Amino acid sequence: MLSQADHLKTQEENIPELPEEEKELYEHHRFVADPGQSLLRIDKFLTNHIESISRSKIQNAADAGNILVNDRPAKSNYKVKPGDVISVLLPHPVRDLEILPEEIALNIVYEDSEILVLNKHAGLVVHPGFGNYTGTMLNALLWHFEQSAQPEVKPHLAHRIDKDTTGILLVAKNELAQARLAKQFFDHTVNRKYHALVWGDFNEDEGTITGHVGRGFKDRRVMTVFPEGEHGKHAITHYKVLERFRYVTLVECTLETGRTHQIRAHMKYIGHPLFNDELYGGDAIIKGTTFAKYKQFVENCFKALPRQALHAKSLGFVHPGTHKEMFFDSELPPDMAGVLERWRNYLSFNEEQG
Repeated sequence: MLSQADHLKTQEENIPELPEEEKELYEHHRFVADPGQSLLRIDKFLTNHIESISRSKIQNAADAGNILVNDRPAKSNYKVKPGDVISVLLPHPVRDLEILPEEIALNIVYEDSEILVLNKHAGLVVHPGFGNYTGTMLNALLWHFEQSAQPEVKPHLAHRIDKDTTGILLVAKNELAQARLAKQFFDHTVNRKYHALVWGDFNEDEGTITGHVGRGFKDRRVMTVFPEGEHGKHAITHYKVLERFRYVTLVECTLETGRTHQIRAHMKYIGHPLFNDELYGGDAIIKGTTFAKYKQFVENCFKALPRQALHAKSLGFVHPGTHKEMFFDSELPPDMAGVLERWRNYLSFNEEQG
């Protein structure tokens, strides 16, 4: 019998290697009923047109308002007519195999019968993928549910953040909650704010970056901005300067869309890669002096913060069950907060020296 890791490897032998963050969480389908289409319940129609979809998943999508017919929400018993334009948004399963529980520490900040909110630490992969078969957040959540007498509960991802990004992450505890949250993320009604330390100073105090984000042609791990929109997906990032350190700047980023590596790619695109972001060129000294002491200072900061300086600061959304507004905020993790303090001290010392 194959182990979990061997089973995953067997499934992925012919799949190009990609970081786990690049797998899509949602799938969007669009169908136009044929002119000769006979009256047919939409759940049956979708079962015929979408491979391996269950009736319960269709029902949850309908209950969440994620099935549209001619741009209007439809119930699962709607009868499809010739010429109907049908759009469906479905949460895409991360894996088709069972994920095993593992004892891994999690910082859970809120939990009820339908959702769980946690503050993810750096280095924790969200779910199993190529090169990360075990030791993920989903493995840890299954352990948590077992230990808290919820063995029937399975985690359902509503969104995700990169392995080395820290901060607030929302998880659904059933398919209906996931479907309702998926609609909020798809409709861009979720309020997400990130704090990022980036290279360089800004002439303005705030701005907006617009540009399609998609995989680069040379390196599929790196997302590239296509300003003319000929490739990738539409992406908008709003930013605001929080604190200036002459050579680096702390900014708050608000996501209007949620593309893979969006902040990292957008900031590199405007010439401000994230501090110590190896994948996007931020792990070199881009701004500053040629003095040896400055070089040593930056290298010490890199050692103290051995990852991209990005933290998912807050998240606002509507609860999928109670329909009440929810908001969660978090403190910067010690490594990022410590490096900011180093920059404050460095700037203060040099100003005193004249």
